[in-house]
Amino acid sequence: MSTADSIPGRSGTRRTANPPAAKRLRGWPLTLVLATVTGLSVAPFYWLVVSATQKDSDIFAWPPKLAPSTHFLANLRDLDAKIGLWRVLGNSLAVACLQTLGGLFVALLAGYAFAKFRFRGRTVLFGLLLSTLVVPDQVMLVPLFQMMRSFHLLDSYQALVLPGLCVPFAIFMMRQALSGLPDELLDAARVDGAGELRVLLSVVVPVMRPFLAAMSVFLFLGSWNSFVWPLIAMRSPEMHTLPVALATLHGQESNTDYGAILSGTALSTVPIMILFLVLQKQFISGLLAGATKG
Repeated sequence: MSTADSIPGRSGTRRTANPPAAKRLRGWPLTLVLATVTGLSVAPFYWLVVSATQKDSDIFAWPPKLAPSTHFLANLRDLDAKIGLWRVLGNSLAVACLQTLGGLFVALLAGYAFAKFRFRGRTVLFGLLLSTLVVPDQVMLVPLFQMMRSFHLLDSYQALVLPGLCVPFAIFMMRQALSGLPDELLDAARVDGAGELRVLLSVVVPVMRPFLAAMSVFLFLGSWNSFVWPLIAMRSPEMHTLPVALATLHGQESNTDYGAILSGTALSTVPIMILFLVLQKQFISGLLAGATKG
């Protein structure tokens, strides 16, 4: 009898002599499916990076050239000459950072108030907040434009930053996360003489750090990719953000410089990747643990 056959165990039952090999064989279909899905997910990003390093003639060549070329810096120079790449990149970074920090601050204060304070009208206010989640952003464009024009804030950083400071989804998620924070922990800090601001900064923020990191990634990503509102609010090219500046390249010339556009698009993914890599540990911890553990 070969070693692969079944042999009797101590209890008299028969067991397989080599179960790990059988488990590996059963796992091949799942591995193949996951590898296929991963390949399909990565393929567009790989094509973007490769195309950003090529000339227009190579981008549309057939059969396609799947190896990176050496034209990336030339594409960036062409893009900088057309839109002022580093200026619009700085605009996007400034707006995204201010919106992320401001949005986290407002969400933390509002979520803390909704979760840990009892005041008249709290349920009604929270219900109104939830109702704004079902309103499409496009519906708010005209009223928001009228407000910014009345305040003489159009074509300024304030017009881009202020509407992004109050994010109902972030406030809702912050309130849900803070609801799981034990009241005894806050009461112990108050008994020691800490005021509400000290309690918030010394107790709540450290405990909520994983959730704050996860929420900062979502807020930064939403601001960084914002297109419609910056397009409406910004009139001068000097105030354009990177997505708007890249969109203006379409139709400006008879021959669109796709190499320059794709190089700018590839460059726009770098800040998101850096932010995620820096906050990766806290981001995953915040998603899995619900920010209830520090």
